[in-house]
Amino acid sequence: MDSNEAVVTAVVYDSRLPEHLRDPTTGRGVVPTSSSTAPWLMACMLDALQLEPGMRVLEIGTGTGYNAALLDVLVGAQGHVTSVEVDPQVAEQAREALARDGRRVDVITGDGAEGYAAGSPYDRVIATAAVHTVPYSWVVQTCPGGLLVVPWAPTFHPDSPLAVLTVGEDGTAEGRFGGPAHFMPLHSQRIDPSAVNQIHDQWGDGGPGCERFGVTITPEHQRVWMDDPDHQISMEDPWASTRSQ
Repeated sequence: MDSNEAVVTAVVYDSRLPEHLRDPTTGRGVVPTSSSTAPWLMACMLDALQLEPGMRVLEIGTGTGYNAALLDVLVGAQGHVTSVEVDPQVAEQAREALARDGRRVDVITGDGAEGYAAGSPYDRVIATAAVHTVPYSWVVQTCPGGLLVVPWAPTFHPDSPLAVLTVGEDGTAEGRFGGPAHFMPLHSQRIDPSAVNQIHDQWGDGGPGCERFGVTITPEHQRVWMDDPDHQISMEDPWASTRSQ
């Protein structure tokens, strides 16, 4: 296997599949729940964070703890990293591994969608799970001027783009997409595979690159747009506003 690929680190059986149809030998009925991010993508996201020594960072999705360890190195002795992991067993394994390596990371077992208010405010927030809606708690827990780096589920673009958002003084967050950045979904934001297939069918082999799109997050709503924040796209048919361009 290419060492630059993502590695699945935890799996469970799909509860929707009857037990007699499950087969661990072939992998039938087994679904991944945690993975180690591909090194090239990890580097891309760390670069997008624009980290500086002394920063406070919130990571959503601890996994093996490797990315959290890199964050700890980058923010230095005066900075601090908090990482939230929904799976108690995965969280404990990461906690032990980080402690053995001398990393000063607080691993919190909990729902990443809630962030971790007790450790806020953060200068940076990074998610290692894809969302279709940015939890507003992440925005609230980020300092004005801070950045959020968030992988997006393929709900409007098949390339699973990466959002880099800046938090404003008014409590909004806005930014553009790059990508691709394929991740497992946030535990509470799983999407129907048929909806993903529909996006791929709508897009076909063409369509604008994900870098032309952006998103604006407010306490009341979330708007995905193309080229300009005033040009909101239809989430039911994201191709509709681009076919004539």
